[in-house]
Amino acid sequence: MSKKFNVTGTCIPEKHYMVDISDKLVQIKKLIDDEEYFTINRGRQYGKTTTLSQLRRFLADEYVIILISFQGMGEVSFTNEEAFCKFFLTAIDDFLERSNEDADWMNETVVTFFELGRHLTKKCKNKKIVLMIDEVDQASNYRIFLEFLALLRDKFLKRQDGLDDTFHSVILVGVYDIKNIKLKMINDGVYIPTEDERQVNSPWNIAAQFEVEMSFSIPEIQTMLVDYEKDYQTGMDMMAVATEIDHYTSGYPVLVTSICKYMTEKLNNDWTTAGVRQAVKLVLTENSPLFEHLVTNLTNNKEFSNLVYHILMIGTKIPFNIYNPLINLGIRYGYFSSRRKSGGGVMISNKIFEIFLTNYFVNQDIDMKIQASSNSKIDTEGVIENDKLNMQVCLEKFSKYYHQYYNQNDVAFFEHEARKLFLMFVSAIVNGSGFAYMESELGDKRRTDVIVSFMRHQFIVELKIWRGDKKHKEAQQQLLGYMDKLGVKEGYLLTFDFNEQKERYQKWVDAQQGRKIFDVRV
Repeated sequence: MSKKFNVTGTCIPEKHYMVDISDKLVQIKKLIDDEEYFTINRGRQYGKTTTLSQLRRFLADEYVIILISFQGMGEVSFTNEEAFCKFFLTAIDDFLERSNEDADWMNETVVTFFELGRHLTKKCKNKKIVLMIDEVDQASNYRIFLEFLALLRDKFLKRQDGLDDTFHSVILVGVYDIKNIKLKMINDGVYIPTEDERQVNSPWNIAAQFEVEMSFSIPEIQTMLVDYEKDYQTGMDMMAVATEIDHYTSGYPVLVTSICKYMTEKLNNDWTTAGVRQAVKLVLTENSPLFEHLVTNLTNNKEFSNLVYHILMIGTKIPFNIYNPLINLGIRYGYFSSRRKSGGGVMISNKIFEIFLTNYFVNQDIDMKIQASSNSKIDTEGVIENDKLNMQVCLEKFSKYYHQYYNQNDVAFFEHEARKLFLMFVSAIVNGSGFAYMESELGDKRRTDVIVSFMRHQFIVELKIWRGDKKHKEAQQQLLGYMDKLGVKEGYLLTFDFNEQKERYQKWVDAQQGRKIFDVRV
């Protein structure tokens, strides 16, 4: 059976094209060699389960591995100590039996955590056993799980002092940071501490800091492309393709693999940078659990939604503070990233999320003026012909549209809604064949670069407020610099003039080295 790109469930090297994560495994093994207990908590579909599977193989010659999951556990397993002990030991037995290891872990006399502790001492004596538990979020609302963690913590501390035998290392894997599980339970109302109990103390405060970068780097993405190229000899420029994939995904594992999957299955092996952009368009239109969960968090948490809106749509600089609950939520689910920060400010973790969120907010019609205009007919005649987008005509149509509905607005309108108005206009035109987003890496409240991707072509449009000839010339130079970065010869400058006596124009401006700018003032 030939290998394929897999975006559902665990990836298996013999069945799937995979990124080589050997360097990550070496870093994780260092924690295990040092007898550390730790948590791998990352966003959904971040490759956590696949990493555990690879880690199990990587450690097999040196350690006895026990890999179990709380996925699908019924509530009855958390009813009391006896029920949990039975589930826990049965799960270990089942795994070891499949692994041809000593599977005699089940003991019907173990019905309390005290007895479980003694049982673990016997089983772990003179053995290097690594316990991995996947999907621990399934247990995060049950007090019995808190008591189980306390048992592991107690045995860990005694082992450190030479007074007990226990697991060599324990790895808990999930979305939520288990180190704060007690506080989470208190906030969720499922745990009521005693009067003299420290509310923020957690039985998992023994955990070592897990600092392994789980997102894929450009060289790591290349390893997957090399594997595919060996089988199909497409002639792709692997560095260019890997770099373009990283540009849109920032290495988010499921997004990286999804792009590759679409290029081979839907785009006839179009392994080019343009093919990557076409695949991004397909990723954005799929019915993805990742996007569904993102929308659920935005819908159910208005404060979080407002934070994301201000960061993305308005360009507000939010200082990065992991102890801010809203920022912590964004980090936990992978929507924000500490890897992509500008001057310490919070940023959306990758371009695909930025594009999806831009479309989401554009369609929310937050401002009544936007809502009113959404029912107005957008003239698209001549904008797309023979599957080609004519950005000059697009801006000419937008200028007419803007003056028809928004001519009397002011600077405050631009800061809050004009960006969204233009994105709404462009999105209505390219819908289904492309996408548009704001280039946040260079943009702020004074500068907004909008990237429009249509079919195999990209267009850069810079939005500005008219502040005089000098500032306008500076804007042209800024645009030329970004055009060079994208490798395009044509750029587009859209300037909003809110002065009473204003000059409207649409003209091409020639620049050096064959470059030119279509300059529009509305």
